[in-house]
Amino acid sequence: MSVAAMLEENAENSCPEGTLRWSALSDLGRFRKNNEDSFLALTFDARELRYLGKIGDGNLLQGDFVFAVSDGMGGAKSGEFASKIAVEKITRLLPKSYSLSAQKFDAGLPDVMRELFEQIHRAMTEMGRYYEECAGMGATLSLCWVMPEWVYFGHIGDSRIYYLPKNGPMVQVSHDHSYVGWLFREGKINEREARNHPQRHALNQALGGGQKNIDPQIGRIAWEKGDRFLICSDGVVDGLWDRKIEEMARASTADGELNAVALVKEAVADSGRDNTTALLFELA
Repeated sequence: MSVAAMLEENAENSCPEGTLRWSALSDLGRFRKNNEDSFLALTFDARELRYLGKIGDGNLLQGDFVFAVSDGMGGAKSGEFASKIAVEKITRLLPKSYSLSAQKFDAGLPDVMRELFEQIHRAMTEMGRYYEECAGMGATLSLCWVMPEWVYFGHIGDSRIYYLPKNGPMVQVSHDHSYVGWLFREGKINEREARNHPQRHALNQALGGGQKNIDPQIGRIAWEKGDRFLICSDGVVDGLWDRKIEEMARASTADGELNAVALVKEAVADSGRDNTTALLFELA
């Protein structure tokens, strides 16, 4: 094959600028009767919003993308309802802010993210106040808003956002909002001790759940081609060590697809005590 032919073939096989692909799965686990996890994948511009499937690809030149995972709390059906409230509010507020990202008004985007979390928190608190079956209802929320140069993220609770740069080790960018999470971040306990700590699921920050005030973690990451992000509920962490999470999140299927399905199935097989959700996306 000539050099020109090789270059032409490489061009045909390469991804266009600003493309991304994703894979997601949510599993009931082996012991729960209902799934209180929810995940969201959508794209929007100034005119419309579209929900996306569990697996797909898209182009950032045509609009922004949002990926999120929420883990509901509250027992019975209220936890399941709580996570659905979280994703419903996202679809209402973020499209109104598309013009900010399109015009690169970066200074206003953290405020939009914070307002989103505040609105969800107020909605859950009101539901818990007026409906007995929703008393104590709450949810975690880990969200990535993807645009051509940045991934903005917002987070509260103990679901997680991992950043997997193409050329570097995996980093947990979200903070577990718990005493155990603080101990781990401060280096006072190791991963094994954190996983086995009796208070590992006791949150000091969540949406709703009787919390009076919230302080979500808001940040942004400048992405490069080949970077991946993983958003997951604590069911994944309960089943897999960080090293295994990174190994599986960097792997691809035999067809070259992202590996979220295998990651969830592995976590359920190793634990399965909780609902288990993972959403993995890659930028190119």
